[in-house]
Formats: sequence, structure tokens, C-alpha cells
Amino acid sequence: MMKKFVWAMVAAMAVGMMACGGKAAGGGDSDGSAEADGTAGALMAPVAAEADSLLGFVESQVAFGPRTPGSDSHARCRRYLAETMRRYGVDTVMEQQALVSTWKGETLTAHNILARINPGATSRVLLLAHYDTRPWADEDPREEYRDTPIDGANDGASGVAVLLETARCLQKARLDSIGVDLLMVDLEDSGRPGGGDEESWCLGTQKWVEAMPYGPSDRPMYGILLDMVGGKDAVFHREYISQTYAKSVVDKIWALANASGHADRFPNSMGGSVIDDHLYVNQAGIPCVDIIESYNSHTGSFNPTWHTTSDNLASIDRETLRVVAQVVLNILYREDGRI
Repeated sequence: MMKKFVWAMVAAMAVGMMACGGKAAGGGDSDGSAEADGTAGALMAPVAAEADSLLGFVESQVAFGPRTPGSDSHARCRRYLAETMRRYGVDTVMEQQALVSTWKGETLTAHNILARINPGATSRVLLLAHYDTRPWADEDPREEYRDTPIDGANDGASGVAVLLETARCLQKARLDSIGVDLLMVDLEDSGRPGGGDEESWCLGTQKWVEAMPYGPSDRPMYGILLDMVGGKDAVFHREYISQTYAKSVVDKIWALANASGHADRFPNSMGGSVIDDHLYVNQAGIPCVDIIESYNSHTGSFNPTWHTTSDNLASIDRETLRVVAQVVLNILYREDGRI
């Protein structure tokens, strides 16, 4: 994805296109409360996302080491993700395998994991995140580290942690009328450095949209991509491609985030334009929004740890994770008519 080069547009709509993986086991079991997480009086789902649980899910993924496609750590993480989804009572877990060719001329197998909750429901929401990590720290300020695989605590593990936390919470307070598809995509982050080759990114998602498991009656109403949602003090501006393809969904999410007490984290202003997994989902006909830190006040683009060896556990903010996960839960329960 050219999630990998973003020009920030904080106030303007004139945007250029750019391109862009105990507690350690993940998953606490207390229900939480609006008062406990500081959102008393704000819109709240029947169950609260928990920061400790989310951080545990990130820790569990990072503990495998860099999840570069084709590696043993990648395979072990893939098994962990499927097993964790089953542990939280997800109705169906399936894996799509597809051969892909990288910009380096390699042939790799992409392993996309789809976990379905209420698979018989025709009204559905798609949540997705990538679980692979960047094979090279090509943005590291130290040249000697630029061939080093990254831990991907934020770029990869944070979005997947929100999906796992969603499954955990939905087991506690089941949805009545809608279904949720939790898609963990592979080979998002092995694109060509330097930009200019958009199709070298998001290879797993490109294969997934070629064989989506939907008929005319159960295609998701919309999708939400979660990418780099664990950075310290991260703020999530409206992303340009999301605004272009799925403005009504962006409006819905940002309004609900505001009603949930998180207007400071979801300002009603534009960020950057990111070539990310959501682009291919949108092109396949499912409106899809990217919740991503596309404008950081220190860098003018992504989080300072992006594609560096500093994208590790020390870079993760548990409160950022909790806020994003709670907004996602509130969206689902609103669609279900529960709040």
C-alpha cells in the first residue's frame, strides 16, 4: 500500500495521493464501565473495551518476532490469531491462500484469515487489519538498520488487537441482528520503497477482493480498516480516499466518536491520502473507511516510528488502543440498535 508516503492535509481538501503489521496472552475478562474509563455520560456500548486486554494482544503478536511473510514467526502468529478467534466463540474461521508476486520477483503465499460472527445475518459490517510486518526498516534514521525487519507493534499489531478485542467483547454481549466479519489480511506491508508502485502494496487484500465470500444478499454494508491505531497521543483525521469513496460512513464514524466523548482523537478535519487496504475494498464495491494516523503534528505525515526499528512495544499507547476499540464497538452496537 502506498501507505507508505503520505502528504498531510490538515485543513485543505486539495490532497495529493500517496502510499504507505498473563496479559501477554491478550484478553482481560472484566466488563469495564463508562465511569472506569473516563467516559461517564458519553455514548457507551453494552460492553467496554479494555486497555490491558488490547495491550496484551499487541504483546502476544510482537512476542513472535517480526511477522514477515514466509517466516516461522508469521506462521505461528497466524495460528495464534485463528485460535484466539475460536476461543472467543467466533462462529466461522476460514483461511484464504493465494500466490502473489512481489516487486522483488519473489513468489509468496498470502494467508488471509476471515472470522465471521453471526454468519447468517444479511446486514453486515467488515472490520479489517493487516497482521504482517514490514520486512525492512527503510525509514529508520540510522542507515545501518534499514534492512532490519521491524516488530510492527503499531504498524500491524495494533489494528489486529482491535479486531481481537472486538471478538472478545462481542462474546460477552452478543449482537442481535447484524453480523461482523473480522478480516486479518496478509502481505500488506511488503511494497516497493520510495513510492510509485501502488500495486506492490496490499497484496493479500488484492487477492481477497478477487474471491470475496459474499453473495448479493450478504455483502457488508461498509468496512472499517484499522491501521496504526496504537501510537502515543495519536489523532485520527479524516483520510482522503475514505472521504472520497465512503463519505457517509466517515460522517457516521466521526459523529459517533464525538458522541462517545472522543472528539479530540477524531477531529472533524482532513488528514492525508493513504494507499492502504481500504482502497481495494472500495474498488470492489464495499464502502470502506481507513482509521489511521495519517497526520502527525511532529512529522507532517505518519507516526515517527513508521517503518523504523522504533515501532516496538515502547511506542504503544494503551489509551489510544482503548479509544479506537471503544469507538468501533459503539459503531457495531449502534448498527445493532443497542445504543
